Amino acid sequence: MGCSRPEAVSGGGLESGVMSDTPAAEAPIARVLPMLGLAHLDRPFDYLVPSQDADAVQPGVRVRVRFAGRLVDAVVLERASQSRHEGSLRFIERVISSEVVAPAKTRELIDALADRYAGVRSDIYRSAIPARHAKAEETDTSTPWEDLGEAGEPDLSAWTAYTFGESFVDAVVAGKIARAAWQVAPGDDWAAALASLAAKVALDGAGALIVVPDQKDVDACEAALKEIVGARQVTTLTASQGPQARYSRYLSVLHGQGRIVVGTRSAAFAPVENLRFAALMFDGDDNLVDPRAPYVHAREVLTTRSAQEGCSLILGGHARTAEAQLLVESGWMHELVAPRQSLRTRSPYIHAAGDSDFEMERDPRAKQARLPSSAFQAATRALERGAPVLFQVPRTGYIQSLACGQCRTPARCRWCNGPLSLPSGGEAAAPTCRWCGRMDPAHVCPACGSRRLRAVVLGTERTAEELGRAFAKYKVITSGGENVRAQVQPGPALVVATPGAEPHVEGGYGAAVLLDAWALMQRPDLRAVEDTFAKWVGAATLVQPHSAGGEVVVVAEPSLPVVQHLIRWDARGFAALELSLRREARFPPAVHVAVVDAPRDGLDEFFARTELPEHAELLGPVDLPPGVRLPGEWNREALGPAQRMLVRTPLAGRTALGKALRAGAVAWTTAKQDLPLRVQVNPVDIG
Repeated sequence: MGCSRPEAVSGGGLESGVMSDTPAAEAPIARVLPMLGLAHLDRPFDYLVPSQDADAVQPGVRVRVRFAGRLVDAVVLERASQSRHEGSLRFIERVISSEVVAPAKTRELIDALADRYAGVRSDIYRSAIPARHAKAEETDTSTPWEDLGEAGEPDLSAWTAYTFGESFVDAVVAGKIARAAWQVAPGDDWAAALASLAAKVALDGAGALIVVPDQKDVDACEAALKEIVGARQVTTLTASQGPQARYSRYLSVLHGQGRIVVGTRSAAFAPVENLRFAALMFDGDDNLVDPRAPYVHAREVLTTRSAQEGCSLILGGHARTAEAQLLVESGWMHELVAPRQSLRTRSPYIHAAGDSDFEMERDPRAKQARLPSSAFQAATRALERGAPVLFQVPRTGYIQSLACGQCRTPARCRWCNGPLSLPSGGEAAAPTCRWCGRMDPAHVCPACGSRRLRAVVLGTERTAEELGRAFAKYKVITSGGENVRAQVQPGPALVVATPGAEPHVEGGYGAAVLLDAWALMQRPDLRAVEDTFAKWVGAATLVQPHSAGGEVVVVAEPSLPVVQHLIRWDARGFAALELSLRREARFPPAVHVAVVDAPRDGLDEFFARTELPEHAELLGPVDLPPGVRLPGEWNREALGPAQRMLVRTPLAGRTALGKALRAGAVAWTTAKQDLPLRVQVNPVDIG
């Protein structure tokens, strides 16, 4: 896009907040990007550089400029000798800080992501760079990394357990580009393995970056790193840090002092000097997607950085996403997997138990605990040998919803079609709608005519209550929601946890029971089965190996492919199957898909103004997915309800779709459309 002046400026000589300003003698023009968050103004604007700020106004510095009558923040993109704009120019009002917070590599990264995601660059800048804190700039960021602590020689032997693991490590240490999808073997300490490699890279004078989904994972990596290097030699970047701490740590990284960086989603943008190695763990976790427009995924940030900066990259986890599998099959990334025999030795014994009423009837106590007999027996065996048992439940709280006891069709309210559930407080309560509140004691399944109902999602509280009655002499511990426990003590106990909130226990769990599989797999979500597999494997890795008596019981239909891959501990095979199914159905990541949400009549106008790439296919419009709403106000009677249009294109030309939709958004805004509009490219949930 061309450079221009602010819209409010009109003829008549030089304009400035300080009339005595004179332009800088050399390169008096600064091209800046105002932080406006508007698609049609997401372009450079020319300003004059005051002579007194000639040295401070450098590319990547934040400044304040007057734009359309108000002061706004902006990032300097470049200095120039002449303006491409023929009219008068304003002076930059002031330099916010002389810190080059957006170095060239960060600006290049943000440009690429904006093209890919149909995004506004100023929105990405806000996510990538912490707000300035003046006090933080007084912090010492000049002491060399080597002087911040004492680092020992890391032990890299953990990588030898993986086929080609040694070759991968050798390539990283030598500064060659190596990229791998890493399947963490059961029982392995992934944080310790990454810490050893990151420390080795840092000791060699280069930078390392580890990005994880949440604070728990940051803590694990930080603890592992502190076993090798000094505490001050590890820089953490998380959302929980205050403004001063976050900005001071960002500056430490920017100045080359922070050589090992560990953080959550936005840490993927950290301007690590001489970045040689980056790792992203559990890339299927929704926490790695920015909830704000343009909804950038940390995986996309790091794969782009690997391509632009030439750094090695790991996408790691116990499972593998279809996106990682696509990178492997394309040859862009290789894989690090333990040999089959090693996996068999280190994994627990895994088997499936159908959740039929027949199996539960065989043991009255099993029926009371809502467990098939084989799951009940596995839990009993583990408890009797003094080990805790993990029960994974999809949600916190009490019963969430009901389904037909015969065919599993979700039970819906006959009046408003809302979900039926049993209210907290008693076995005899009648099914009640969670939307309109009406009771329906005589519910009949519209699919098969059965009057029997069953709970398809039982929360942690209800499950803990039932298990407590069935295993009366053992204590019950819950973890989930706002009450997440990081660890529990070894010994016989029942631990009921939601996925991702499973506490660690020294020595591992004696058994794990994975409940309510249908509640996970029947979600109206493209990634429902993939997420289910990842959650199951994540729980199974916490269980003792089969040689120590560890076993996992998944309460699901044994013939399901996802169950069979779990039993074989075959994350690679499951990812390949999932990707092949996506290719067949033409779903991401086998194709690019964007969703555009707007009032019904607004969708027609948006696509009339948008020139889509060749071979683009429009699907819809359809209603927004349950629970998704479009912010903003409009005349619903005149313009219709919010709806969604899907745009699908082949993988070739990965930025073409984003650029086209961004141009459409610019045309939409330029036409003074005040209707709400939301554009997402390759969203995690397409509905």
